[in-house]
Amino acid sequence: MSTATERRKETAPGRQHTIGAVCRRLQVEFPDISISKIRYLEDQGLLAPRRTRGGYRLFSEDDVERLETILRLQRDEFLPLRVIRQELSAPGPAGRGKRRKPAGLAPDDAALGLDELCERAGVTRQFARDLEDYGLLAPTTETGEKRYPMGDADVAHACSRLSKYGISARHLRTFRTTADREAGLLEQIVAPALSSRNAERRQAGVQDLQALAELAQELSQLLFWRGLRTFVSR
Repeated sequence: MSTATERRKETAPGRQHTIGAVCRRLQVEFPDISISKIRYLEDQGLLAPRRTRGGYRLFSEDDVERLETILRLQRDEFLPLRVIRQELSAPGPAGRGKRRKPAGLAPDDAALGLDELCERAGVTRQFARDLEDYGLLAPTTETGEKRYPMGDADVAHACSRLSKYGISARHLRTFRTTADREAGLLEQIVAPALSSRNAERRQAGVQDLQALAELAQELSQLLFWRGLRTFVSR
């Protein structure tokens, strides 16, 4: 079969779709969607389109619906990709189980004591204290007791997994420093809107910050993987 025939077959009505066709189809609801973002979501293990012998991606209707779900969870609920992956892999209708509290820019009102954090993260108290010493955990003090944001349990768990490769809390501090620097850059961009007395402008600032965060995360991941690929191609 010729390449031209193969491409016509891929985009025929009722059949599987090429990545370009999927991108054009979703741009009405998601104007910022791009082929590079779809590829990025695939690289993150959130999508698994079929490939032709020529290497073209083919998306089924289920693939497109899954992509729509991912994009809506990012846009509407501010969920990071890690949480979206958990949501999609959970049992239940359309791969969705019990909804956990939205993360990302949503307020994290719940808090954990040290023992509860250690239990959820599967770490020792000493390991948690080491992470706190290097700024990887961010507790607040309430009535003389330290309380940790819910998200800190995820941070501690990720650090624990990295520690199995011999990476200590001291070395993990690099991730916190980089994250703070990137967050600070984005904060400078939206600070006037976030500090506005106008509620609509503040909400617009939150939406801009969410969009900036997604783009920055995508860029960071792309640069990160490019750097790693240089190690294996030497």
